[in-house]
Amino acid sequence: MARIALKKGCRSNIVSDDHQNSMYFVYLLECDDGSLYTGVTTDVERRFSEHQQGIGSHFTRAKKAKRIVYSEKQPNRSMAQKREAEIKKWPRAKKLALIV
Repeated sequence: MARIALKKGCRSNIVSDDHQNSMYFVYLLECDDGSLYTGVTTDVERRFSEHQQGIGSHFTRAKKAKRIVYSEKQPNRSMAQKREAEIKKWPRAKKLALIV
């Protein structure tokens, strides 16, 4: 079932209840050069596959995603994006400590 969500500047926008209730994940990928990439998704394996196929992000397209090193569940998109932003601000050493 879908519900109508009104947005400023839009007449209406159909929003799926399934999408609203999705579990979100914050994840870290290790790239071929050893760099770390942080992202948000509803399906870590699917998103990793997209990164490997070169359709994930500009960063992983250039750096080549090698493996998933960390993921954590978040109850909604907002909290996942806040956590992603928090982790992205961390120095590399703190990100590595999260992985262990």
